[in-house]
Amino acid sequence: MSPTSLRPGARAGVVLAALLAALVASVAGAAGASAHVTVSSADAAAGGYGKLTFRVPNESDTASTVALRISVPEGAAMASLRAQPVPGWTVTTTSAQLAEPVEVHGQEISTYVSVVEFRADAGGGIAPGQFQEFSLSGGPFPDAATLSYPAVQTYSDGTESAWIEPTVDGQEEPESPAPVLTLAGDGATSGTAAEGGAAASGGHGHGGPVSNEPAGLALFVAILALAVGLAGVVLGYWAGRRTVSS
Repeated sequence: MSPTSLRPGARAGVVLAALLAALVASVAGAAGASAHVTVSSADAAAGGYGKLTFRVPNESDTASTVALRISVPEGAAMASLRAQPVPGWTVTTTSAQLAEPVEVHGQEISTYVSVVEFRADAGGGIAPGQFQEFSLSGGPFPDAATLSYPAVQTYSDGTESAWIEPTVDGQEEPESPAPVLTLAGDGATSGTAAEGGAAASGGHGHGGPVSNEPAGLALFVAILALAVGLAGVVLGYWAGRRTVSS
């Protein structure tokens, strides 16, 4: 049967199926673009203490994530930083010397935790299609608007994903952005901090000035295309019926 011999209803079905496939591909592409390591916090504020949560999705179809190495730049140094245990994972920390000692609660601090590494026990890790969250608690946070935490994700096949590129406000997001956290400015939980944490935990956000506009725009365009296509299918169907009846 040639395409021209299809009845109006059949032609409508074919067009609708194609439109749905395009929508699914668009949504999948938007979701895939957001699958990288992010950091969020509901209570991190400049000058205060809080909990950081790093969300790590597994992006490989065949290998498991077996390690996450989080770097703490000196500009984000905290006098106290502790890791929350994760079943099936071993955590180690590395300390570094501060260029200039700082005084915290009357005590001089000359070193700080500069690297936190989570490593899966033998045979474990984050399997394909899964994610894991790793939490740190510490403070006081420095007097800054945002903090960047470069991270390296290691897979069971030996490959690595280095989430270390800086995000610059007003510029396009880099391909492998470092997780960025937005801090509240008054040493206490605020709406801004909570909103930043919610955005980061939602997927594409990093707790910083970066938003989920690229993924949202792709989804909007896909939905708009589907709506326009459906309208065309309906008009074509009724036009075909009139042609047949005439």
